[in-house]
Amino acid sequence: MSTAKISEPISGDKAYQIRARAALPLLVRQAKAGVPVFYSDLAEELGMPNPRNLNYVLGSIGQSLERLSKIWKVKVPPLQCLVINKNTGLPGEGIGWFLVKKEDFSALPLRQKRVIVEAELAHVFSFSRWDEVLKALSLEPVTCDFSPVLKKASEGYGAGESEDHKALKDYVACNPRVIGLSSNIPVGVTEYRLPSGDSLDVSFNSKAVWVAAEVKSAVSAESDIVRGLFQCVKYRAVMDAVLLAEARPQIARAILVLESTFPQSLIPLRNLLGIEVVDGITPQTSDREFDTVHSAQRIKKVELVSLV
Repeated sequence: MSTAKISEPISGDKAYQIRARAALPLLVRQAKAGVPVFYSDLAEELGMPNPRNLNYVLGSIGQSLERLSKIWKVKVPPLQCLVINKNTGLPGEGIGWFLVKKEDFSALPLRQKRVIVEAELAHVFSFSRWDEVLKALSLEPVTCDFSPVLKKASEGYGAGESEDHKALKDYVACNPRVIGLSSNIPVGVTEYRLPSGDSLDVSFNSKAVWVAAEVKSAVSAESDIVRGLFQCVKYRAVMDAVLLAEARPQIARAILVLESTFPQSLIPLRNLLGIEVVDGITPQTSDREFDTVHSAQRIKKVELVSLV
């Protein structure tokens, strides 16, 4: 039986109910920002080592919102559909129980799934009563003020390109697989110029996707990592505009690639901005070493299509 059906509402002491109470304010934050969040990124912010365990958490949230809809006699949109699979860009199959009811969501063609989910996301983003939802469930909204780190990030860029940065950039360009890209994506191009005058550290281009990799070496301070997040925001917007202007059918993605570990303190900002981050990548890492040393990191980043 689907976990969406058997999960209980959030007012309980089971582990998934406690996590659901922590997750719901985070999803309200994402809804207000108009930004979905990946399963692995939400799990990381919640301190959950396995994204697969979000199935009961999201099912519990869905059940709670369904119950509130009946009490209010107003449809509360399925907030949990904000949590999407990194590979498909869609929620897991369990969301179908909250969307189509009499139809088998998993059996629908991908195009039809996208239409259904996009319609629900529009409702989620336009719903004006999320703070009332939190209050009704005795939850507090999360506050996000990154003014101090943003101010520090805006103070300066430093001087020129370091040898560490160049080495990491060249390594990523030659090894798209180490940042999670498909093995059929060609070797990347470094310093790819955009019409805006910006240059992508690395550009990967295939028939289906255009990927920008913004690279930060181990010497990059936290402020430089913050700049990298916002550079990815800018690059993604410019790339979308280029695809539109050139009538290209690809999807644009921007990934922040770090040689160091992504700071825990910046996880909420990363999720709020909806930026993909891959960390722990070093030019000295062979493919076999990457598989072994970073297997734990890769597990937490892997998106599972079967997730709710």
